[in-house]
Amino acid sequence: MSQKKLRVGVLGATGMVGQRFLNLLESHPWYDVTLLAASANSAGQKYADVMKGRWAIKGAIPANLAGVTVQNASDVKAIADQVDFVFCAVDMSKEETAKLEEDYARAETPVVSNNSAHRSTPDVPMMVPECNPEHVGVIEFQRKRLGTKRGFIAVKPNCSIQSYVPAIHPLMEFGPKQLAVCTYQAISGAGKTFESWPEMVDNLIPFIKGEEEKSEQEPMKVWGRIEGGKIVKATSPVITAQCIRVPASDGHMAAVFVKFDRKPSKEEIISRWKAFEGKPQKLGLPSAPKPFLQYFEQDDRPQTKLDRDAGNGMAVTIGRIRPDAVFDYRFVGLSHNTVRGAAGGAVLTAELLTKEGYITAK
Repeated sequence: MSQKKLRVGVLGATGMVGQRFLNLLESHPWYDVTLLAASANSAGQKYADVMKGRWAIKGAIPANLAGVTVQNASDVKAIADQVDFVFCAVDMSKEETAKLEEDYARAETPVVSNNSAHRSTPDVPMMVPECNPEHVGVIEFQRKRLGTKRGFIAVKPNCSIQSYVPAIHPLMEFGPKQLAVCTYQAISGAGKTFESWPEMVDNLIPFIKGEEEKSEQEPMKVWGRIEGGKIVKATSPVITAQCIRVPASDGHMAAVFVKFDRKPSKEEIISRWKAFEGKPQKLGLPSAPKPFLQYFEQDDRPQTKLDRDAGNGMAVTIGRIRPDAVFDYRFVGLSHNTVRGAAGGAVLTAELLTKEGYITAK
């Protein structure tokens, strides 16, 4: 292991998102995964033994991690002493997760989380790094509250918003005021495969617990501002959402309808999408896709199977922008839910925090 790389622990390493973290970090230029942790049921066993019949990512378990002994994620002090920061993807109650993440932060170990427990905490940045990189500034206020020097929590938003918030963001100058979204979400978002969830074959389920509320509320924090040591949510656009589980292995698609204060032309919208470059792209962060937004002229694109891996799963693909009889425009967006929408988005957030000096070696 290179001494220049930061030591990373993955909490919740046995779950779907935990597996994706290991897959994405296998050859990362900045980070070495040196510790795996999960529940007490898995602790003390070799990772490969725990994962027999459970590994759901294409390709094998990273060879350097197969023989690693899984630790108990609740052993905060022991783990904090061994790593520079952690990614968190534990499967615990919201209250238990919130406490665990704060315990790590108070142990001076930064936490970059895929979990929802602290998404509504006002001094915790919830980041799509291309859209709200300035929210890292709230960390100094969070550290004061926690009484830490280097420990803090940062989170990424729900996977359901990744396919449309990045598409709306470059259009904010036109004042989007009403947004209706219907998301079509893959089964990996529930931590499932077709083998483990055969009921989803040839099926749709018109309800995903909590997703519609997250889809409507979380963008408002992403588009919020720092004021008085906390992130104050935006008040527009007003969003209404419906979320449907569909029989796709990976990839969340969104059908989006948008009304503006100042209606742009179709050509202006496409031009903004094609030209948009966020801070991760400008900084050349390792996981930043170029381009971030990809627009298709073909009527039948993007397609989940063909386009979810665009930009190594970190890009957002868009298509079918056209006038709407009720709203101004409608279009379709697509993102990879376990890469951009989960582990990959957290890795990119960590890269930004590292570049900005918030995550450092102990």
